Formats: sequence, structure tokens, C-alpha cells
Amino acid sequence: MEAIRFIVDTLLWLLTLAFVLRFLFQLVRADFRDPMADAIVRVTNWLIMPLRRVLPPVGKIDTATVLAVLLAASARTSAMLLLAGLGFGDPLMFVRITVMELIGMVLRVYLFAFLLYWVATFVAQGTHAPGVRLLAQLCEPVLKRVRRVIPPIGQIDFSFLWVSIAIGALLILLR
Repeated sequence: MEAIRFIVDTLLWLLTLAFVLRFLFQLVRADFRDPMADAIVRVTNWLIMPLRRVLPPVGKIDTATVLAVLLAASARTSAMLLLAGLGFGDPLMFVRITVMELIGMVLRVYLFAFLLYWVATFVAQGTHAPGVRLLAQLCEPVLKRVRRVIPPIGQIDFSFLWVSIAIGALLILLR
């Protein structure tokens, strides 16, 4: 039973991650011609395209993608509660678990993206590597805000460090 729970959780986590990434890429207006972003679009189109026919965007927010994120996260929470033998229980608890898992996922996505982007800035400086531009489009809006408060010292940019510490603290608070 534990193996089935692991497989179901992993598959639903990956599905939710794909929808979350698509939403984040839309928020930062990432270049969807990037192979990684294109793959995310292709993986998520099966649900988002039918939802777009029914749900119009609200300003810059694609409501179809938001609903897809919520549906995938709710499906994961439902499956985990059912496989644990807890049923759906209290609806408020269900919503709390789903929202907390989504917030944790977004924080982990950004933490991982910052780590990859930081490594890429040292290793592949000035070169074109697939995905690095996409990472820059995802990370730079946050890093620019931090750099306004804490500017680089000489050639060393500590914004990665400060943002990572803040994300780590937020993840601890979520527990």
C-alpha cells in the first residue's frame, strides 16, 4: 500500500508542479519558446485549453491556469487523504492542507530555481544554455527587489543568499 501511495503522490505532485510552473511562467511573462517552457505548455494544455473556453482571463491572471492548479492540488490532497484512510474529513482542513501544500510547492520551486540560476551564473557566464534564460526570467524580478535594498558588494551578489534564507524561513514557518 505504501508503494501505491508513493506512486500516486509522485504523479499528482508532478502534475501539480507542471500547472504551477505554467502559472509562474505566465506571471513573469516568460518566453514560451524556451524548450522547457514549451514542454510545460504541452503537458498542461489538455486541461487548460478546454478551461479557457469557459473562463476568460482577469487582467494578467489566466483564470483557467489558476483553476487547473487548484484542481490538481485538490486531486492530490484528496488522493492522499483517501489513501491514508482519512476520507475527506473537515472541508476547512482539506482547504488548509491544499493551500499550504501549494504555497510550499511555490516556495520550493523558487528555492530550486534560485539555486540553479546561481550555479548557472558562475558556470555558464556569458554562454547560452537551455533554460538559463527561463531561470533568469523567473528569478530576476525577485532578485531585483532584493538588490535595491542590499546591493552587490564589489562583484559579489548576495541577493541569492538572502532570498534563499528568507524562503527557508518561510518553509519552516509552514510546517
